[in-house]
Amino acid sequence: MKWINVTLAHVSEDPGVVDVTAEIAQNLLTTNNVWMMLCTAMVFIMHLGFAGVETGFGQAKNTVNILFKNTVTPIIGIVTYALIGFFLMYPGFESPGWLAFNLSGWSMFWFSPGDADVSAAYASGGYTYWTDFLFQAMFAATCATIVSGAIAERVKLSAYLVFTVFFVGLVYPLIGSWQWGGGALKAMGFYDFAGSTLVHSVGGWGALAGVILVGPRIGKYIDGKAVSKPGASIPLAVIGTFLLWFGWFGFNGGSVLSANPALVSSVLVITSLGATAGGLGGFLAAYFAFKRLDLGMLLNGILAGLVGITAGADVFTPAAALLIGFIAGILVVISAVMLDKFKLDDVVGAVSVHLTCGIWGTLAVGIFSTNPEHSFLTQLIGVGICGAVAFGAAFLIFYILKATVGIRVSEAHERSGLDSHEHGIRGYTIVFDE
Repeated sequence: MKWINVTLAHVSEDPGVVDVTAEIAQNLLTTNNVWMMLCTAMVFIMHLGFAGVETGFGQAKNTVNILFKNTVTPIIGIVTYALIGFFLMYPGFESPGWLAFNLSGWSMFWFSPGDADVSAAYASGGYTYWTDFLFQAMFAATCATIVSGAIAERVKLSAYLVFTVFFVGLVYPLIGSWQWGGGALKAMGFYDFAGSTLVHSVGGWGALAGVILVGPRIGKYIDGKAVSKPGASIPLAVIGTFLLWFGWFGFNGGSVLSANPALVSSVLVITSLGATAGGLGGFLAAYFAFKRLDLGMLLNGILAGLVGITAGADVFTPAAALLIGFIAGILVVISAVMLDKFKLDDVVGAVSVHLTCGIWGTLAVGIFSTNPEHSFLTQLIGVGICGAVAFGAAFLIFYILKATVGIRVSEAHERSGLDSHEHGIRGYTIVFDE
């Protein structure tokens, strides 16, 4: 927000021009807030991108089930974030440590909304209180969607919904508060600009826990080898990937938290370079490993580059962005192969994209950041703390659900498809008139 402060500093403090100062501040607030609302909309569109990717890579017989989860996830995410997540993640206290809750903010949100700060005094004139909530709520919902794709086609819908309530409502905002809420990780010197760890790795750890406890799809591994299960619509997966890439401009660009032209434009360039280099690394690594031009790995390579660049999009140089993205594209292929070696069935490659590359991107800050205060060791410790809590909490939630209500559909339902059994309709229906 330096550009606002510098601009206002050149306005005379003479009482005769106080109104001019106020008008400038209000105009800057309007400009910043419009940009932030636009970014919020772009992040929201990412849910459509996730739906496209997951439906495209999933089998046709589970299309409705996948779409249902991707539709209800942002609903649960926004509601739980409004109920508790926002006030747990941003307690508003100085150095809140490891756990804090803003009870006064919660009360104002629900009972005295007229007291919300919508002036230029809030967030250094970057956005209003309400924009703050909505932008962060979109991030929270995105975290849960990562889990959905990994465990698709065999998880009980009811179990997934319960998991999402607790993971998005409690686990994600708690971990987020340690950095973005000014908590213990922030005080330690840990850095994560837009969420390679706080959003993507947290979601990736949740996905890994789910994949382990739910188990692989029937027939996925035979005689120790992974069996390909053709997706319903590769064109839809491509569309979904481009929608996610588009949404990432809001994801990273909005994380500047203002419309600062210099920083926003730089962040968007770094974001684009990371995506393109990731795609390049993905398809080259896949060609080396599988001796074919693998479209799926090309798409996941793009997403891997985006995840990898997110932690330091404001502190990476263009050259570093290309290298970080390229390595992320290679890592996503290696990770996918290793998961199959361990018979961990991830339908869309969510663990490889979001967890593996989220860790890499966060550690890359300690290697390539232009800020000398960023340390590789600090980044590594932060990744370890967030990973232990996210994986431990997700594993516990899934384990309790597995031991009580169960988390996997019956074998008969899985073989015939979840659409007919759980929803009564199919995603793809061809009717011939007689």
